[in-house]
Amino acid sequence: MYNRIRELREDHDLTQKQVAQILNMSQTGYNQYEIGRNDLPTRVLIELANYYHTSVDYLLGLTDEIKPYKRKNAKKGNFFP
Repeated sequence: MYNRIRELREDHDLTQKQVAQILNMSQTGYNQYEIGRNDLPTRVLIELANYYHTSVDYLLGLTDEIKPYKRKNAKKGNFFP
């Protein structure tokens, strides 16, 4: 999982600092996710999946399909946009 978030970041030509700003956190905190020192909270997984237009399953290594799933229409507040 940690390699996937690093690879996606690099594929999008982003620095750790830029991704940390997107997630509203410090670069040091984000770095801890990339090196596997800290587990990614669900909120962060969802935000990264949305940002990179992929699925949480892809980020977690449960699938190699990078395309996101078709989303169900959800009521506002039922997921993190």
